[in-house]
Amino acid sequence: MTNDVHITPEGLETVRKELDELVTVRRPAVVAKIKAAREFGDLSENFEYHAAKNDQGFMEARIKELEAIIKNHVLIETSKPSGVVSMGSTVRFSEDGGSDEAYRIVGPAEANPKVGTVSYESAMGKALLGHRVGDEVEVKTPNGSYRVRIVGIE
Repeated sequence: MTNDVHITPEGLETVRKELDELVTVRRPAVVAKIKAAREFGDLSENFEYHAAKNDQGFMEARIKELEAIIKNHVLIETSKPSGVVSMGSTVRFSEDGGSDEAYRIVGPAEANPKVGTVSYESAMGKALLGHRVGDEVEVKTPNGSYRVRIVGIE
């Protein structure tokens, strides 16, 4: 099994910035919180200490996750429009005469539908890949399926 993490150049830059922020700013701040909480005395009943240690655990896990993304990244190169939906494409589509929606097909590490990106592994991503403008595709979800018509590819 491969550990490749497909990501756009912009997504990789965002990951690098977040990692830098965590390592250079947040990590020292959490260490300072832990040190200050230790000075309150008995650690067994010290809420501040346990909260700071909990924050540290979550932060260190995120740092490891970001480091793995950077180490195993495979860039999704956005090529000239070929008329076919591929990774890196921004696809506009409509569902049953509704208003147009647009999503960029990216890797799972940077997918966030709220900001207009979906993973190529998602139901929407899988359905759209390989299709052209004018194609009607079926999006199969665990709760059923629905059809969308592709109206543009960028």
